[in-house]
This record gives sequence, structure tokens and C-alpha cells, in this order.
Amino acid sequence: MRRERKAKIVATLGPASFDRAVIQALFEEGADVFRFNFSHGSHADHKARHEIVRAIEKDLGRPIAILADLQGPKLRIGQFAGGKVTLQAGAEFTLDRNTEPGNEQRVCLPHPELFEAVRAGQSLLIDDGRVRLRVLDSGDDFIRTQVVNTGVLSDRKGVNVPDAVLPIPALTEKDRRDLSFALELGVDWIALSFVQRPEDVQEAKDLVRGRAGVLSKLEKPQALERLEDIIELSDAVMVARGDLGVELPPERVPGVQKRIVRLCRKHGKPVVVATQMLESMVTAPVPTRAEASDVANAIYEGADAVMLSAESASGLYPVQAVAMMNRIISEVERDPLYPAMVDAQRDATAPLNVNKGDAISSALRDVTRIMGVTATVAYTTSGHSALRTSRERPLVPIVSITPNQETARRLALAWGVHSTVSTNVYTVDEMVAAACRTALAEGFVKPGDQIAIAAGTPFGQPGTTNLLRLAEIWPQ
Repeated sequence: MRRERKAKIVATLGPASFDRAVIQALFEEGADVFRFNFSHGSHADHKARHEIVRAIEKDLGRPIAILADLQGPKLRIGQFAGGKVTLQAGAEFTLDRNTEPGNEQRVCLPHPELFEAVRAGQSLLIDDGRVRLRVLDSGDDFIRTQVVNTGVLSDRKGVNVPDAVLPIPALTEKDRRDLSFALELGVDWIALSFVQRPEDVQEAKDLVRGRAGVLSKLEKPQALERLEDIIELSDAVMVARGDLGVELPPERVPGVQKRIVRLCRKHGKPVVVATQMLESMVTAPVPTRAEASDVANAIYEGADAVMLSAESASGLYPVQAVAMMNRIISEVERDPLYPAMVDAQRDATAPLNVNKGDAISSALRDVTRIMGVTATVAYTTSGHSALRTSRERPLVPIVSITPNQETARRLALAWGVHSTVSTNVYTVDEMVAAACRTALAEGFVKPGDQIAIAAGTPFGQPGTTNLLRLAEIWPQ
């Protein structure tokens, strides 16, 4: 089950991908990570999917990552007496704390923290920006606004506040319950929604306590003001273009995406580009040409992974969507221009504070090019050695060997990494023999090929990458 590509695919599971046959087909067509969206479905639903994924993992002998995506503090208006209203441009409209059904003049906003945060002149975006309101003034229990554009509002539509840092935690009470449940299940990644500050990430990491990787979803403009601090604290990052594209002008999103990807490369953190990548495949068997280009551009930029949301969770063609994404990635990586673009980005994303592990990983990449190495092997306990190697984007496969199943699963998100699980080694000779044996067994090399190995001594201690070794594959 080795992939012929290096960038990874994250597929969201949902009503269209609930049974084992579909989930296994998604994996076989190219999904490396399965996303459980905790904004939808019950704990029982997620548990059932978790058991299916782990059964597939056991039967096929390949580590599979599971990403639990927490809902976060989703802000919504209340309900209307008639279910919906039409707001006219120029009219005044008030959001208040009155729980009575709303009308054309007002509606309930059951989030008291917003009344304190907004100021005159700021914007409120309702229903993914379909209705824009300009704040005239506010008090302890009201926000008086002017309607900027005519539009229809219906019950429980979402509210975005692009101009203010909201004094609300990134983890709601629901999120805390979901987080506890997800960690009990044994998921590999926790996605934290609506991150605004580094403190949001630190709060989640304090709760997770290393039991899973923490992935920060960047979908608030406020996060861009402290972007490097957030990336440095995070284990991985997602460019969540849904809400980000609502709160930022659409023309700014491509540039922001490139900035985030480049900074994640510099810090050696896996980065996922997400939202509406093959959106038309929710209802059609093929994507638009613009969507295919969108996926391709994310790969050319150097993203570790691209993600499917509704396409695989609730669409009519979930398996075809994964297969299409797999073909697009593979085509990009076969493009003669792709290695040159990867090289150019590597020069621009060199780490600032280098250590021995960074030096070994950089040398490993140069050795693969100079010596014609067929594959690289990274011995890793925590995953750091494999992630450092992945950051360098070598143009040959990265075979990761770890004694920890959890580490192998987590590395399924990282660019170019083929995860394997093996017993501990205790000497350099044992390490070399195991590396040659694994690379051969996994189909990456043949007798006579050379491999380059990165490891750390003493073996089994995280963060000790200090060894680079070349070895030739002999017949077994």
C-alpha cells in the first residue's frame, strides 16, 4: 500500500462515507488521514467510524491517521417569527439579548461577549457574508447596525466579526467534552477551530498533554497578526479557507495561503490546505478546471496535504473525489517544473534557529542528490527526525521507522513520509540492517541500491538526531 506521491490527502467522513466498504475504498484510492468533524454527528457515530478505520488499518497493515476537528465557538443569531426575513440595504437592524423571535427590525444574539467587543464602524457578517451589517453603536445588551446589502436572513445563521479580537475561548464546553472523548478513542490529531492567539493553542496543548498532535485551524484574520507565534506552538496548521474567506476580502486569501504555507515550511510544521478544493464534486462526477488548478497550486506551493470536506463527507461521489485529488497531486509531482519549485521554496524557508538535527536533515537531502540515493530512512521515536527530513523535501521517498504506533499514525500527515512500525534497535549495525530490510520489504529499493539513513544516538531518545549513514541494499 505504498503511495506513488508525496503530498497527502485528508478526507472527511460523514453520511456519504459511513460504512466500511466506502471508507476502505477512500483509503485505497488515496486518503491518508480521515477527518472526524465534531460539528456534526454523535459520539456514537464517531466511535463507529473510529472502529472501522482501525480495523482497516489492521487488515491492510498501514498506519492511518485520524483527525478530530473540534467545532469551536461558532456564533449564531437566534430565530425569526416567520423563519426568515428580508433585510433591505440602508435599513437599521438591531441584535439584542431578547430571546423573543426576531423580525425585520431585530433578532436575538445569544453571545453576550460580542456586545463588549464590537465598536462603531466595524462589520458583522451574517450567513457566510451574504448579509453585511455596519455597526452604528452598541451597549451592554444591543448592537445597532445598518444593513449594507439587501439579503435574506433565516434562523440560526452564523455570525462573523472580522474586525475584532473576540474575548471568547477557542474551546467551548462542547469542545472540551468532545476533546475528552476523542482522546479516549485514541485519535492522532486534534484540530482547534477559530484560533486567534497563541494562548488558544497553549490551552489546547495543556489539555491534550502530548496524547495527540494539535493542529491549529487559521480562519480568523486576528490569527495573522501573531502568525509565527501560533505556528511555532502548533504541531501542524490548516489553512481553513471557509471562514477565512468570509472575514478577509477574497482577493487576499491566495496570498495569505502562500504566506502560511511558507512559514510552516520554515518552522517544519505540516500544513494542510482545505475548503472547497473540489466543491463541485459534491454533486458532479468531475471537478471544474479551476478546482483542479486550485489543488495543483497548493501542491506547487509545497503544502503537506490537501483536504476534502463535503466532497467526501456528504457528496454524491466521495470515492471519485479522493481518486481525482490523487491524480491531480500525482500529475503535479511528475511535472519537471515541480522539483525546481520545491528547491526554490526550500531556499526561502530555511529554519532560523538550526540545530544538529536540522544540519543532518539538510545534509541528508544533499546526499540523496549527489550520491543518487534511492530512498531515505528516518529513525524516529517522537516523529521529529522524520518531520525534519520532510521539511527538506528530498526528491526520493522518506521511509520512517518508529517503535511507536502513535508516531507512525501521526506522520501520515507529513509530506513524503511512508510510516512503518518496527521493534527498537540498540546498535548502529542493527539500525542499518533494519533500515535496509524495511526499505526493501516496503518496495522502495532493490538489491544494489543505496539508501541514506538519519537517526539519533543514544537510540530511543527523542530529539537526538545526530547520525547520517549510507548503506547499500544486499539481497536478503
